[in-house]
Amino acid sequence: MRALYYGGAFNPPTAAHIGLADYVRKKLGYEKVIFMPSKRHYIEGDEGKDYAFSDEERYAMLQKIAANHPWMIVSDLEIRQAEQPRTYNTLCKLREQGYELKLLIGSDWLSGLEHIWLHVPEIVSEFGIAVMARADDAVEEMISSDPYLSALRSGLTVVETPDTWKNASASKVRAKMMEIRRLQDELKDMVPEELCGMKDYI
Repeated sequence: MRALYYGGAFNPPTAAHIGLADYVRKKLGYEKVIFMPSKRHYIEGDEGKDYAFSDEERYAMLQKIAANHPWMIVSDLEIRQAEQPRTYNTLCKLREQGYELKLLIGSDWLSGLEHIWLHVPEIVSEFGIAVMARADDAVEEMISSDPYLSALRSGLTVVETPDTWKNASASKVRAKMMEIRRLQDELKDMVPEELCGMKDYI
């Protein structure tokens, strides 16, 4: 089965995550997209995010979304590990399960391929990378002006994406969700328990 491997924090999953993945999947003719959430301690520690929903919460969110999108596969392969695996190792394990894979990343990750990622040449030669051209990134110029990326060019598939999700931000969504949680906690002490949630009234 041909599938795009889409790893990330998904903290939380946004409409942009889902919409862009489906857009690229259709553009490149893949059957599935495998969503692979990263471990919480990696998101907060290595990536320096101020807050991450638990592994279980982010996995459950993706599973709930996938119930309405048959092309989505949600895997807990990485969050079940004691330490955050490297992307190349996860790709190899998925390949052993019979998937024909390509890595899916946003163009904001291109600058980090040389110094942050490991096994990039192996990823490019064995799997290939689909690059979502995000926002106003001049991706072809980014690649051609960078000797490291230029050397990888034959393994990079650039997909221009629509402006629909241009201003989407997981950090903005996360902040709104945290505010809602705070307000719900306050309401618990102020209204009868039968009205907690208030979904029918607001």
